[in-house]
Amino acid sequence: MRFGLLGTGYWATETQATALAAHPRAELVAVWGRDPAKAGAVAERFGLQAYELIDDLLAQVDAVAVALPPHIQAPLAARAARAGKHLLLDKPLSLTVDDAEDVVAATRETGVANLVFFTNRFDPVVAAALSEAEQTGGWFAGRVSLFGAIDTPGSPYAQSQWRHEQGGLWDVGPHALARLLPVLGPVRQVTALAGARLTGHVLLRHESGAVSEMSLTIHAPQAAGHFNNVFYGESGILELPGGSISAVEAFGNAVDELLALAQAPGATHPCDVVFAAQVVRILHAAVESVESGRTITVAPSR
Repeated sequence: MRFGLLGTGYWATETQATALAAHPRAELVAVWGRDPAKAGAVAERFGLQAYELIDDLLAQVDAVAVALPPHIQAPLAARAARAGKHLLLDKPLSLTVDDAEDVVAATRETGVANLVFFTNRFDPVVAAALSEAEQTGGWFAGRVSLFGAIDTPGSPYAQSQWRHEQGGLWDVGPHALARLLPVLGPVRQVTALAGARLTGHVLLRHESGAVSEMSLTIHAPQAAGHFNNVFYGESGILELPGGSISAVEAFGNAVDELLALAQAPGATHPCDVVFAAQVVRILHAAVESVESGRTITVAPSR
């Protein structure tokens, strides 16, 4: 499968391009970026063709890997899908429900294979633990705490404008939801508060009756960096592991799964754009709850 890379930043080069360049059944052939000079540098590093126009790139590839800010990713993903290109996208899918739904609509129109890279969901240790928890059942509560430190000297994301604007809710919130939803099921109500250090504190009522909580920030002091994922149920307390492999290895696994989807028309994936759009709805509801001081009901998928 011939891939085009949309994006030229740290995540695009050090994770996506690196994984694609090493993959035995994928060929990274093209790159596009908002800054032509950066696109040229990526092209030279990986032996690619840099394109100034998206449509020219799309004409040369079977699939696109996207590592762009979410408000830029969504319209380009929809455009690529309508051009018949398979999608390997990043989280969050978008910053608005409408943009997320447009990507979903585009994939349904053309039937292209699609995945969103919720990193730990492509880690075999995490995936196995989530599957076991889902099969066990009987969970009445869950929690994810994820405190990142984007302002640490040397952080590759310190200059990421969209992350500073949207905070941990949108940056690491998708990772938290990608762990909670498979085990506890869809969310119907959201209550959220904003805390110090741009921390989002979110309560989620699931259709199953379970209630989960998320505490999220990317602006924690380095000494307060923290991750924890726990479920509480009839069988006791279950603490799920963090990641066991590198992001590059996980992305390689995502490429494998996209290739398999492309060979099975009509097949779906638990981390497809439909799931990613539901994550966007929940995060949008959390923002609305913070701003209004009310509990927000999450609309079902269209």
